Amino acid sequence: MEPRGRTPQEETENHDGDFRLRRHPLTFSMPPLFLLLLFSSIHASAADDICIVGSGISGSSTAFFLTNYTAPISAQLRVFESRDRVGGRLATVSVAGENFEAGGSVIHPRNLHVRRFADLLGLAARDDGEGDDDWLGIWDGARFVFSTLPPPPPGSSWLRRRLHALVNSLLLLKRYGLSLFRMDSFAQEMLKKFLLYYNGFESRPVFDNVEDMLKWSGLYGLTQRTLEEELIDAGLNSQTISELVTVITRINYGQSVSISGLAGAVSLAGSESGLWAIKGGNWQLAAGLLKTANTTLHLQEGIASISDAGDYYVLKSNKGREYNCTVTVVATPLDEVNITFTPPVSIPPRKMQHTHATFVRGLLNPKFFGLSSVSDIPELIGTMELPDIPFSSISVLKKRNEHDITYKVFSRAKLDDSLLDQIFSTREETIRIDWPAYPHYHAPEDFAPIILDGKHLYYVNSFESAASAMETGAVAAENVARLIISRLPLGLRASPLLSSEKGADGHLISSRSPAK
Repeated sequence: MEPRGRTPQEETENHDGDFRLRRHPLTFSMPPLFLLLLFSSIHASAADDICIVGSGISGSSTAFFLTNYTAPISAQLRVFESRDRVGGRLATVSVAGENFEAGGSVIHPRNLHVRRFADLLGLAARDDGEGDDDWLGIWDGARFVFSTLPPPPPGSSWLRRRLHALVNSLLLLKRYGLSLFRMDSFAQEMLKKFLLYYNGFESRPVFDNVEDMLKWSGLYGLTQRTLEEELIDAGLNSQTISELVTVITRINYGQSVSISGLAGAVSLAGSESGLWAIKGGNWQLAAGLLKTANTTLHLQEGIASISDAGDYYVLKSNKGREYNCTVTVVATPLDEVNITFTPPVSIPPRKMQHTHATFVRGLLNPKFFGLSSVSDIPELIGTMELPDIPFSSISVLKKRNEHDITYKVFSRAKLDDSLLDQIFSTREETIRIDWPAYPHYHAPEDFAPIILDGKHLYYVNSFESAASAMETGAVAAENVARLIISRLPLGLRASPLLSSEKGADGHLISSRSPAK
Protein backbone atom coordinates (compact mmCIF):
# COMPACT_ATOMS: atom_id res chain seq x y z
CA MET A 1 0.00 0.00 0.00
CA GLU A 2 0.50 1.31 -3.23
CA PRO A 3 0.61 3.82 -0.24
CA ARG A 4 2.40 11.62 -2.24
CA GLY A 5 -0.30 14.10 -1.50
CA ARG A 6 0.16 16.45 1.40
CA THR A 7 3.03 16.05 3.84
CA PRO A 8 2.27 13.33 6.40
CA GLN A 9 2.43 14.33 10.03
CA GLU A 10 4.63 12.17 12.19
CA GLU A 11 4.42 12.03 15.97
CA THR A 12 6.79 10.13 18.20
CA GLU A 13 6.55 9.23 21.84
CA ASN A 14 9.36 8.05 24.07
CA HIS A 15 8.87 5.84 27.10
CA ASP A 16 8.24 8.91 29.29
CA GLY A 17 5.21 9.87 27.18
CA ASP A 18 6.80 13.05 25.81
CA PHE A 19 5.22 13.80 22.45
CA ARG A 20 6.93 15.86 19.82
CA LEU A 21 5.82 16.70 16.31
CA ARG A 22 8.70 16.26 13.89
CA ARG A 23 8.80 18.93 11.23
CA HIS A 24 11.51 20.39 9.05
CA PRO A 25 11.03 24.15 9.06
CA LEU A 26 13.12 26.28 6.74
CA THR A 27 13.80 29.62 8.37
CA PHE A 28 16.36 32.17 7.25
CA SER A 29 16.93 35.85 6.81
CA MET A 30 18.30 37.68 3.77
CA PRO A 31 20.04 41.04 3.54
CA PRO A 32 18.37 43.46 1.09
CA LEU A 33 21.19 43.16 -1.48
CA PHE A 34 20.80 39.38 -1.60
CA LEU A 35 17.07 39.79 -2.09
CA LEU A 36 17.68 42.09 -5.06
CA LEU A 37 20.06 39.57 -6.59
CA LEU A 38 17.57 36.78 -6.06
CA PHE A 39 14.65 38.55 -7.68
CA SER A 40 16.81 39.82 -10.55
CA SER A 41 17.34 36.18 -11.56
CA ILE A 42 13.79 35.03 -10.89
CA HIS A 43 13.09 34.34 -14.58
CA ALA A 44 16.41 32.60 -15.18
CA SER A 45 15.02 29.16 -16.09
CA ALA A 46 14.77 28.35 -19.77
CA ALA A 47 11.32 28.23 -21.35
CA ASP A 48 12.02 24.79 -22.83
CA ASP A 49 12.48 23.10 -19.44
CA ILE A 50 10.27 20.12 -18.61
CA CYS A 51 8.94 20.38 -15.07
CA ILE A 52 7.51 17.62 -12.87
CA VAL A 53 5.67 18.35 -9.64
CA GLY A 54 6.19 15.47 -7.23
CA SER A 55 9.09 13.06 -6.63
CA GLY A 56 7.17 9.89 -5.74
CA ILE A 57 7.01 6.81 -7.93
CA SER A 58 4.77 8.58 -10.49
CA GLY A 59 7.02 11.64 -10.84
CA SER A 60 10.29 9.72 -10.82
CA SER A 61 8.95 7.15 -13.31
CA THR A 62 7.80 9.94 -15.63
CA ALA A 63 11.27 11.50 -15.51
CA PHE A 64 12.91 8.14 -16.17
CA PHE A 65 10.71 7.16 -19.10
CA LEU A 66 11.07 10.59 -20.72
CA THR A 67 14.84 10.25 -20.75
CA ASN A 68 14.77 6.50 -21.41
CA TYR A 69 12.73 6.81 -24.58
CA THR A 70 14.20 10.01 -26.04
CA ALA A 71 17.53 11.13 -27.40
CA PRO A 72 19.42 13.60 -25.20
CA ILE A 73 17.78 17.03 -25.20
CA SER A 74 19.02 20.46 -24.16
CA ALA A 75 16.09 21.14 -21.85
CA GLN A 76 16.50 20.67 -18.14
CA LEU A 77 14.26 18.13 -16.46
CA ARG A 78 13.23 19.76 -13.19
CA VAL A 79 11.49 17.87 -10.37
CA PHE A 80 9.90 19.76 -7.48
CA GLU A 81 9.32 18.20 -4.07
CA SER A 82 7.81 20.07 -1.13
CA ARG A 83 9.41 17.76 1.43
CA ASP A 84 13.06 17.29 2.36
CA ARG A 85 13.20 13.83 0.79
CA VAL A 86 12.15 12.08 -2.39
CA GLY A 87 9.74 9.17 -2.63
CA GLY A 88 6.32 10.68 -1.95
CA ARG A 89 4.25 7.96 -0.33
CA LEU A 90 7.25 5.65 -0.27
CA ALA A 91 8.98 6.18 3.05
CA THR A 92 10.51 4.34 5.98
CA VAL A 93 10.28 4.86 9.72
CA SER A 94 12.92 3.97 12.28
CA VAL A 95 11.94 1.99 15.37
CA ALA A 96 14.59 0.79 17.81
CA GLY A 97 17.25 1.57 15.23
CA GLU A 98 15.65 -0.48 12.44
CA ASN A 99 13.86 0.84 9.35
CA PHE A 100 10.40 -0.35 8.34
CA GLU A 101 8.18 0.58 5.41
CA ALA A 102 5.71 3.28 6.41
CA GLY A 103 4.06 3.84 3.03
CA GLY A 104 3.90 1.60 -0.05
CA SER A 105 5.22 -1.64 1.38
CA VAL A 106 5.10 -4.55 -1.06
CA ILE A 107 5.83 -5.33 -4.71
CA HIS A 108 3.98 -8.03 -6.61
CA PRO A 109 6.14 -10.50 -8.57
CA ARG A 110 4.34 -9.41 -11.76
CA ASN A 111 4.94 -5.69 -11.21
CA LEU A 112 7.22 -5.68 -14.23
CA HIS A 113 8.19 -2.00 -14.29
CA VAL A 114 9.18 -1.94 -10.63
CA ARG A 115 11.04 -5.23 -10.97
CA ARG A 116 13.10 -3.88 -13.85
CA PHE A 117 13.65 -0.58 -12.05
CA ALA A 118 15.16 -2.52 -9.16
CA ASP A 119 17.36 -4.58 -11.51
CA LEU A 120 18.48 -1.51 -13.42
CA LEU A 121 19.34 0.36 -10.23
CA GLY A 122 21.04 -2.62 -8.59
CA LEU A 123 18.61 -2.63 -5.66
CA ALA A 124 18.37 -5.87 -3.72
CA ALA A 125 15.23 -7.47 -2.36
CA ARG A 126 14.70 -7.45 1.37
CA ASP A 127 15.38 -10.94 2.69
CA ASP A 128 13.19 -11.04 5.81
CA GLY A 129 10.23 -12.59 4.01
CA GLU A 130 7.75 -10.06 5.37
CA GLY A 131 4.30 -10.64 3.90
CA ASP A 132 4.51 -14.41 3.24
CA ASP A 133 3.18 -17.23 5.47
CA ASP A 134 1.65 -14.90 8.03
CA TRP A 135 -0.15 -16.34 11.03
CA LEU A 136 -3.52 -14.80 10.23
CA GLY A 137 -6.36 -14.18 12.64
CA ILE A 138 -9.67 -12.57 11.66
CA TRP A 139 -11.12 -10.58 14.56
CA ASP A 140 -14.75 -9.47 14.81
CA GLY A 141 -14.24 -7.15 17.77
CA ALA A 142 -14.93 -9.84 20.34
CA ARG A 143 -13.15 -13.00 19.18
CA PHE A 144 -11.09 -14.51 16.41
CA VAL A 145 -13.61 -16.07 14.04
CA PHE A 146 -10.83 -17.75 12.05
CA SER A 147 -7.13 -18.34 12.48
CA THR A 148 -4.40 -20.16 10.60
CA LEU A 149 -1.76 -22.13 12.47
CA PRO A 150 1.14 -20.46 14.28
CA PRO A 151 4.34 -20.63 12.22
CA PRO A 152 6.74 -23.55 12.72
CA PRO A 153 9.84 -22.82 14.82
CA PRO A 154 12.79 -21.11 13.10
CA GLY A 155 15.08 -23.61 11.43
CA SER A 156 12.31 -26.12 10.77
CA SER A 157 12.88 -28.58 7.97
CA TRP A 158 11.55 -28.02 4.47
CA LEU A 159 9.11 -30.90 4.95
CA ARG A 160 7.69 -29.43 8.14
CA ARG A 161 7.25 -26.04 6.53
CA ARG A 162 5.50 -27.60 3.52
CA LEU A 163 3.17 -29.60 5.78
CA HIS A 164 2.42 -26.44 7.76
CA ALA A 165 1.50 -24.58 4.57
CA LEU A 166 -0.66 -27.51 3.42
CA VAL A 167 -2.60 -27.64 6.69
CA ASN A 168 -3.21 -23.87 6.53
CA SER A 169 -4.52 -24.26 2.99
CA LEU A 170 -6.86 -27.00 4.15
CA LEU A 171 -8.11 -24.79 7.00
CA LEU A 172 -8.87 -22.00 4.55
CA LEU A 173 -10.55 -24.41 2.16
CA LYS A 174 -12.68 -25.87 4.94
CA ARG A 175 -14.00 -22.45 5.93
CA TYR A 176 -14.32 -20.73 2.56
CA GLY A 177 -14.70 -23.61 0.12
CA LEU A 178 -14.60 -23.06 -3.62
CA SER A 179 -14.82 -19.29 -3.09
CA LEU A 180 -11.06 -19.36 -2.51
CA PHE A 181 -10.47 -20.52 -6.08
CA ARG A 182 -13.04 -18.10 -7.48
CA MET A 183 -11.40 -15.22 -5.62
CA ASP A 184 -8.01 -16.19 -7.05
CA SER A 185 -9.45 -16.56 -10.54
CA PHE A 186 -10.98 -13.09 -10.30
CA ALA A 187 -7.61 -11.55 -9.34
CA GLN A 188 -5.72 -13.53 -12.00
CA GLU A 189 -8.11 -12.39 -14.73
CA MET A 190 -7.44 -8.78 -13.74
CA LEU A 191 -3.68 -9.36 -13.79
CA LYS A 192 -3.88 -10.98 -17.21
CA LYS A 193 -5.52 -7.85 -18.60
CA PHE A 194 -3.17 -5.53 -16.70
CA LEU A 195 -0.18 -7.26 -18.29
CA LEU A 196 -1.28 -5.81 -21.64
CA TYR A 197 0.22 -2.50 -20.49
CA TYR A 198 3.67 -4.04 -20.99
CA ASN A 199 3.08 -4.86 -24.66
CA GLY A 200 5.47 -3.41 -27.22
CA PHE A 201 4.79 0.01 -28.74
CA GLU A 202 3.65 -1.50 -32.02
CA SER A 203 0.63 -3.12 -30.33
CA ARG A 204 -0.01 -0.65 -27.49
CA PRO A 205 -1.46 2.78 -28.24
CA VAL A 206 -0.66 6.01 -26.45
CA PHE A 207 -3.69 7.15 -24.45
CA ASP A 208 -4.79 10.73 -23.79
CA ASN A 209 -7.51 9.77 -21.29
CA VAL A 210 -7.88 7.15 -18.58
CA GLU A 211 -11.19 5.79 -19.84
CA ASP A 212 -9.71 4.73 -23.18
CA MET A 213 -6.64 3.32 -21.45
CA LEU A 214 -8.83 1.10 -19.27
CA LYS A 215 -11.24 0.13 -22.06
CA TRP A 216 -8.32 -0.96 -24.26
CA SER A 217 -7.18 -3.47 -21.62
CA GLY A 218 -10.71 -4.58 -20.74
CA LEU A 219 -10.51 -3.20 -17.19
CA TYR A 220 -12.87 -0.23 -17.44
CA GLY A 221 -15.96 -2.22 -16.45
CA LEU A 222 -14.38 -3.06 -13.09
CA THR A 223 -14.27 0.63 -12.21
CA GLN A 224 -18.01 1.03 -12.72
CA ARG A 225 -19.19 -1.60 -10.23
CA THR A 226 -18.29 -2.35 -6.62
CA LEU A 227 -15.97 -5.17 -5.66
CA GLU A 228 -18.81 -6.83 -3.76
CA GLU A 229 -21.01 -6.84 -6.87
CA GLU A 230 -18.19 -8.29 -8.97
CA LEU A 231 -17.42 -11.04 -6.45
CA ILE A 232 -21.05 -12.05 -6.03
CA ASP A 233 -21.29 -12.42 -9.81
CA ALA A 234 -18.04 -14.45 -9.69
CA GLY A 235 -19.73 -16.91 -7.33
CA LEU A 236 -18.08 -16.07 -4.00
CA ASN A 237 -20.14 -16.83 -0.91
CA SER A 238 -21.07 -14.15 1.62
CA GLN A 239 -18.81 -15.50 4.36
CA THR A 240 -15.71 -15.24 2.17
CA ILE A 241 -16.63 -11.68 1.16
CA SER A 242 -17.46 -10.48 4.68
CA GLU A 243 -14.40 -12.10 6.25
CA LEU A 244 -11.41 -12.85 4.04
CA VAL A 245 -11.99 -10.34 1.24
CA THR A 246 -12.92 -7.59 3.71
CA VAL A 247 -9.75 -8.22 5.71
CA ILE A 248 -7.69 -7.82 2.54
CA THR A 249 -9.35 -4.58 1.39
CA ARG A 250 -9.14 -3.08 4.89
CA ILE A 251 -5.42 -3.87 5.09
CA ASN A 252 -4.50 -2.74 1.57
CA TYR A 253 -6.86 0.21 1.03
CA GLY A 254 -8.40 0.88 4.45
CA GLN A 255 -11.83 0.44 2.88
CA SER A 256 -14.64 -2.09 2.62
CA VAL A 257 -15.82 -4.27 -0.25
CA SER A 258 -17.89 -1.31 -1.47
CA ILE A 259 -14.75 -0.03 -3.24
CA SER A 260 -14.71 -0.18 -7.02
CA GLY A 261 -13.96 -3.53 -8.57
CA LEU A 262 -10.57 -2.77 -10.12
CA ALA A 263 -9.14 -1.32 -6.90
CA GLY A 264 -10.53 -4.37 -5.13
CA ALA A 265 -8.93 -6.76 -7.62
CA VAL A 266 -5.58 -5.01 -7.19
CA SER A 267 -6.02 -5.33 -3.43
CA LEU A 268 -6.68 -9.07 -3.73
CA ALA A 269 -3.59 -9.48 -5.92
CA GLY A 270 -1.64 -7.71 -3.17
CA SER A 271 -2.42 -10.58 -0.79
CA GLU A 272 -0.73 -13.25 -2.89
CA SER A 273 2.52 -15.02 -2.06
CA GLY A 274 5.86 -13.92 -3.48
CA LEU A 275 5.47 -10.28 -2.45
CA TRP A 276 8.73 -8.47 -1.81
CA ALA A 277 10.26 -5.09 -1.05
CA ILE A 278 13.52 -3.21 -1.55
CA LYS A 279 16.23 -3.74 1.03
CA GLY A 280 16.72 -0.42 2.82
CA GLY A 281 13.37 1.01 1.68
CA ASN A 282 11.22 1.23 -1.43
CA TRP A 283 11.85 5.00 -1.61
CA GLN A 284 15.21 4.14 -3.21
CA LEU A 285 13.35 3.32 -6.42
CA ALA A 286 12.30 6.96 -6.77
CA ALA A 287 15.73 8.25 -5.79
CA GLY A 288 17.49 5.98 -8.27
CA LEU A 289 15.16 6.81 -11.15
CA LEU A 290 15.59 10.55 -10.60
CA LYS A 291 19.37 10.15 -10.58
CA THR A 292 19.33 7.97 -13.70
CA ALA A 293 17.19 10.58 -15.48
CA ASN A 294 19.75 13.27 -14.54
CA THR A 295 17.05 15.51 -13.11
CA THR A 296 17.53 18.85 -11.42
CA LEU A 297 15.91 18.17 -8.07
CA HIS A 298 14.32 20.95 -6.04
CA LEU A 299 13.81 19.59 -2.52
CA GLN A 300 11.71 21.53 0.01
CA GLU A 301 10.35 23.59 -2.86
CA GLY A 302 6.66 23.07 -3.45
CA ILE A 303 4.79 24.62 -6.34
CA ALA A 304 2.17 27.21 -5.35
CA SER A 305 0.82 28.13 -8.79
CA ILE A 306 0.95 27.09 -12.45
CA SER A 307 0.04 29.72 -15.06
CA ASP A 308 -0.36 29.35 -18.81
CA ALA A 309 1.89 31.97 -20.47
CA GLY A 310 1.12 30.96 -24.05
CA ASP A 311 3.95 28.78 -25.29
CA TYR A 312 5.07 27.79 -21.82
CA TYR A 313 3.95 27.63 -18.19
CA VAL A 314 5.14 29.75 -15.30
CA LEU A 315 5.57 27.78 -12.10
CA LYS A 316 5.83 29.79 -8.88
CA SER A 317 7.32 28.00 -5.91
CA ASN A 318 6.83 28.48 -2.20
CA LYS A 319 10.31 30.02 -2.14
CA GLY A 320 9.19 32.90 -4.35
CA ARG A 321 10.99 31.64 -7.44
CA GLU A 322 9.57 31.30 -10.94
CA TYR A 323 10.31 28.63 -13.54
CA ASN A 324 9.33 28.67 -17.20
CA CYS A 325 8.44 25.23 -18.53
CA THR A 326 7.35 24.09 -21.98
CA VAL A 327 5.83 20.97 -20.42
CA THR A 328 4.49 20.62 -16.89
CA VAL A 329 3.59 17.27 -15.35
CA VAL A 330 1.62 17.12 -12.11
CA ALA A 331 2.63 13.85 -10.44
CA THR A 332 0.97 14.27 -7.06
CA PRO A 333 -2.71 13.98 -6.15
CA LEU A 334 -4.39 17.38 -6.51
CA ASP A 335 -7.00 16.50 -3.93
CA GLU A 336 -5.14 17.82 -0.88
CA VAL A 337 -2.54 20.22 -2.28
CA ASN A 338 -3.01 23.92 -2.81
CA ILE A 339 -1.82 24.64 -6.34
CA THR A 340 -3.51 27.54 -8.12
CA PHE A 341 -3.99 27.04 -11.85
CA THR A 342 -4.39 29.97 -14.27
CA PRO A 343 -6.65 29.47 -16.11
CA PRO A 344 -8.43 27.06 -13.73
CA VAL A 345 -8.50 23.35 -14.56
CA SER A 346 -11.51 21.11 -14.12
CA ILE A 347 -11.23 17.73 -12.39
CA PRO A 348 -13.98 15.68 -10.71
CA PRO A 349 -14.07 15.86 -6.90
CA ARG A 350 -12.19 13.04 -5.20
CA LYS A 351 -11.55 12.33 -1.53
CA MET A 352 -8.32 10.79 -0.34
CA GLN A 353 -8.54 7.90 2.10
CA HIS A 354 -6.29 8.61 5.06
CA THR A 355 -4.49 5.67 6.61
CA HIS A 356 -3.08 6.19 10.09
CA ALA A 357 -0.02 4.01 10.48
CA THR A 358 0.95 3.59 14.13
CA PHE A 359 4.24 1.87 14.93
CA VAL A 360 4.53 0.52 18.46
CA ARG A 361 7.46 -1.11 20.17
CA GLY A 362 6.01 -3.01 23.08
CA LEU A 363 3.59 -5.89 23.70
CA LEU A 364 -0.03 -6.44 22.76
CA ASN A 365 -2.49 -6.96 25.61
CA PRO A 366 -3.91 -10.50 25.25
CA LYS A 367 -6.93 -9.62 27.42
CA PHE A 368 -8.05 -7.06 24.81
CA PHE A 369 -8.44 -9.97 22.38
CA GLY A 370 -9.95 -12.37 24.90
CA LEU A 371 -6.77 -14.44 25.13
CA SER A 372 -4.55 -15.43 28.02
CA SER A 373 -1.05 -14.99 26.55
CA VAL A 374 0.76 -12.81 24.02
CA SER A 375 1.97 -16.00 22.37
CA ASP A 376 -1.66 -16.84 21.50
CA ILE A 377 -2.14 -13.66 19.44
CA PRO A 378 -1.81 -14.11 15.64
CA GLU A 379 1.03 -12.20 14.00
CA LEU A 380 -1.35 -10.63 11.48
CA ILE A 381 -4.70 -9.49 12.86
CA GLY A 382 -7.23 -8.60 10.20
CA THR A 383 -10.62 -7.15 11.04
CA MET A 384 -14.16 -7.28 9.73
CA GLU A 385 -16.19 -4.26 8.64
CA LEU A 386 -17.92 -3.59 11.98
CA PRO A 387 -18.42 -0.14 13.55
CA ASP A 388 -16.86 -0.84 16.95
CA ILE A 389 -13.49 -2.11 15.68
CA PRO A 390 -11.02 0.79 16.01
CA PHE A 391 -8.29 -0.48 13.68
CA SER A 392 -8.00 -2.19 10.30
CA SER A 393 -5.06 -4.47 11.08
CA ILE A 394 -2.15 -5.14 13.41
CA SER A 395 0.97 -6.93 12.17
CA VAL A 396 4.23 -8.00 13.76
CA LEU A 397 7.19 -6.31 12.04
CA LYS A 398 10.02 -7.50 14.25
CA LYS A 399 10.19 -9.90 17.18
CA ARG A 400 13.44 -9.41 19.06
CA ASN A 401 12.38 -11.61 21.95
CA GLU A 402 9.19 -12.53 23.80
CA HIS A 403 9.09 -9.15 25.52
CA ASP A 404 10.29 -6.83 22.74
CA ILE A 405 8.16 -6.72 19.57
CA THR A 406 7.58 -4.00 16.98
CA TYR A 407 4.06 -3.78 15.53
CA LYS A 408 2.40 -1.80 12.74
CA VAL A 409 -1.23 -0.79 13.24
CA PHE A 410 -3.41 0.52 10.39
CA SER A 411 -6.52 2.51 11.23
CA ARG A 412 -8.87 5.00 9.58
CA ALA A 413 -8.54 7.49 12.44
CA LYS A 414 -5.82 8.42 14.88
CA LEU A 415 -5.53 6.03 17.81
CA ASP A 416 -5.25 8.05 21.00
CA ASP A 417 -3.14 7.06 23.99
CA SER A 418 -6.01 5.74 26.08
CA LEU A 419 -7.04 3.33 23.31
CA LEU A 420 -3.46 2.24 22.63
CA ASP A 421 -3.03 1.54 26.33
CA GLN A 422 -5.99 -0.84 26.11
CA ILE A 423 -4.64 -2.62 23.04
CA PHE A 424 -1.06 -2.79 24.33
CA SER A 425 0.09 -3.83 27.79
CA THR A 426 3.40 -1.99 27.34
CA ARG A 427 4.62 0.68 24.92
CA GLU A 428 8.27 1.69 24.81
CA GLU A 429 8.07 3.69 21.59
CA THR A 430 5.16 4.95 19.50
CA ILE A 431 5.27 6.65 16.11
CA ARG A 432 2.15 7.88 14.33
CA ILE A 433 1.97 8.78 10.65
CA ASP A 434 -1.11 10.15 8.89
CA TRP A 435 -0.93 9.28 5.19
CA PRO A 436 -3.30 10.57 2.49
CA ALA A 437 -2.60 7.14 1.12
CA TYR A 438 -4.96 6.53 -1.80
CA PRO A 439 -8.30 7.69 -3.19
CA HIS A 440 -11.52 6.81 -1.41
CA TYR A 441 -12.86 4.40 -3.98
CA HIS A 442 -16.48 4.16 -5.03
CA ALA A 443 -18.38 2.94 -8.06
CA PRO A 444 -18.82 4.18 -10.69
CA GLU A 445 -15.48 5.98 -10.75
CA ASP A 446 -14.94 9.31 -12.53
CA PHE A 447 -11.57 10.20 -14.01
CA ALA A 448 -9.75 13.48 -14.29
CA PRO A 449 -8.22 14.31 -17.68
CA ILE A 450 -4.64 13.26 -18.35
CA ILE A 451 -4.16 16.49 -20.34
CA LEU A 452 -5.56 19.16 -18.04
CA ASP A 453 -5.69 22.05 -20.50
CA GLY A 454 -5.59 20.59 -24.01
CA LYS A 455 -1.94 21.70 -24.32
CA HIS A 456 1.05 20.47 -22.32
CA LEU A 457 -0.17 20.34 -18.72
CA TYR A 458 -0.38 16.66 -17.75
CA TYR A 459 -1.77 14.85 -14.70
CA VAL A 460 -0.31 11.41 -13.97
CA ASN A 461 -2.44 10.71 -10.89
CA SER A 462 -5.71 10.73 -12.82
CA PHE A 463 -5.09 6.99 -13.28
CA GLU A 464 -5.04 6.54 -9.51
CA SER A 465 -8.84 6.69 -9.46
CA ALA A 466 -8.69 3.23 -11.05
CA ALA A 467 -6.24 1.71 -8.54
CA SER A 468 -3.33 2.93 -6.43
CA ALA A 469 -0.04 1.05 -6.16
CA MET A 470 3.60 1.54 -7.04
CA GLU A 471 3.11 -0.32 -10.31
CA THR A 472 -0.05 1.52 -11.37
CA GLY A 473 1.86 4.77 -10.80
CA ALA A 474 4.68 3.53 -13.04
CA VAL A 475 2.27 2.33 -15.75
CA ALA A 476 0.45 5.68 -15.74
CA ALA A 477 3.77 7.54 -15.83
CA GLU A 478 5.02 5.54 -18.81
CA ASN A 479 1.87 6.39 -20.74
CA VAL A 480 2.21 10.10 -19.91
CA ALA A 481 5.86 10.08 -21.01
CA ARG A 482 4.91 8.46 -24.32
CA LEU A 483 2.05 10.96 -24.71
CA ILE A 484 4.42 13.89 -24.22
CA ILE A 485 6.89 12.43 -26.72
CA SER A 486 4.12 11.90 -29.28
CA ARG A 487 3.06 15.55 -29.04
CA LEU A 488 6.50 17.20 -29.08
CA PRO A 489 9.37 17.08 -31.61
CA LEU A 490 11.55 14.86 -29.43
CA GLY A 491 13.89 12.34 -31.02
CA LEU A 492 13.67 8.72 -29.88
CA ARG A 493 16.58 6.99 -28.19
CA ALA A 494 18.10 4.28 -30.36
CA SER A 495 18.74 1.91 -27.43
CA PRO A 496 16.58 2.51 -24.34
CA LEU A 497 17.93 1.44 -20.95
CA LEU A 498 14.61 -0.29 -20.32
CA SER A 499 12.74 -1.67 -23.30
CA SER A 500 8.99 -2.20 -23.66
CA GLU A 501 9.83 -5.58 -25.15
CA LYS A 502 9.36 -8.65 -22.95
CA GLY A 503 11.73 -11.57 -22.85
CA ALA A 504 10.89 -15.27 -22.79
CA ASP A 505 10.31 -15.12 -19.02
CA GLY A 506 7.72 -12.38 -19.45
CA HIS A 507 9.98 -9.71 -17.92
CA LEU A 508 10.76 -6.38 -19.54
CA ILE A 509 14.18 -6.26 -21.13
CA SER A 510 16.98 -4.08 -19.81
CA SER A 511 19.72 -3.23 -22.29
CA ARG A 512 22.41 -2.70 -19.69
CA SER A 513 23.61 -4.37 -16.53
CA PRO A 514 22.24 -3.22 -13.19
CA ALA A 515 23.99 -0.25 -11.64
CA LYS A 516 26.43 -1.05 -8.91
